[in-house]
Amino acid sequence: MTDTATFLGYRRKNGSVATRNHVAIIPVDDLSNAAAEGVAKVIQGTLALPHPYGRLQFGDDLDLHFRTMIGTGANPNVAAAIVIGIEPNWTKVITDGIAKTGKPVMGFSIERYGDIETIARAAKVAKEFVHEASEAQREVIPVRDAVFSIKCGESDTTSGLASNPALGVTVDWLIEQGATVMFGETSEITGAEHIIARRMATPALREKYLQVHEAYQKFIRDTGFDLLGSQPTQGNIRGGLSTIEEKALGNIQKTGTKPVIGVLEPAETPPTEHGLYSMDTSSAAAEAVTLWAAAGSIFHFFTTGQGNIVGNPIIPVMKISANPLTVRTMNEHIDVDITGLLTRELTLPQAGEKISSMMVRVASGRLAAAEVLGHKEFVLTKLYRSA
Repeated sequence: MTDTATFLGYRRKNGSVATRNHVAIIPVDDLSNAAAEGVAKVIQGTLALPHPYGRLQFGDDLDLHFRTMIGTGANPNVAAAIVIGIEPNWTKVITDGIAKTGKPVMGFSIERYGDIETIARAAKVAKEFVHEASEAQREVIPVRDAVFSIKCGESDTTSGLASNPALGVTVDWLIEQGATVMFGETSEITGAEHIIARRMATPALREKYLQVHEAYQKFIRDTGFDLLGSQPTQGNIRGGLSTIEEKALGNIQKTGTKPVIGVLEPAETPPTEHGLYSMDTSSAAAEAVTLWAAAGSIFHFFTTGQGNIVGNPIIPVMKISANPLTVRTMNEHIDVDITGLLTRELTLPQAGEKISSMMVRVASGRLAAAEVLGHKEFVLTKLYRSA
């Protein structure tokens, strides 16, 4: 791995850096999906983000909804955004939140206009946004300026033995470069939380992290059920993982060895200090990646054993696998093949080098497998029932 790494990315006016250059059409609520998709059909080069929520949410759930939608539009990979909602007030909340980045954004409400006129009005603005975005040029960007996220999915024995430790090498290198990296999967670290807690940079952070983990466990217990049957998943069990503790000890290998300098709420943007952060997220792949993208991740590393195929519309999701069966039978989904670790044809540093090298290529514009295959899973986290 090089001492000072770079990739070819976009530098935004506010100083943030990006790997992609989207014009996003963001519906505030489920009722506005059709209008958002209508604009995307009319104006090429735009990206609609339909989802099922945004009506009659309240309290922490509403706060998370706003934070996720604003964060998605604020993500540096979004060059400009159109926001469409059924009514003007919540539309304005999200539009104003995105506008704080300084990027082009405009909101439209459907009430008193209807879908057809709203689509026409929004499409005219979206067209100009696309013209402007299309003139952006890639430039040399230091890796230290970027924000990354990591997750594993459909894990098996090869995950903890090979792909996660290899990604851990890459994560340590990214932190040494001065980059920001986020991890999470709160419930999936059950049984290894004490190990992560020991890596917290301060006693106060250690206490906060353990409180977050216990709150998630209490939420599960209070339902009257436990994780059995969901954690490990059926795919995990098929791949040889027998308990959540066994899965967790493999899971945390991908976080590397560096101190954890912050504990984030779901979709919370890390502060300006660069380093390794833990975010309180679900272990569900699409939900978690959506939260990290909303928090500002511009690139996601995803290790898989049995073959998770998740993608994201905003950020590239690069798949890494050390499972020979998965690499052979699901090859179209895998960006980095490190099966050589298990056959001893690769050392751990060499596997980390393969991961970082492909990251530079994908960050510089090469489409990840999930992008080529059309995986644009945009899944919001909802805390409780609507009013």
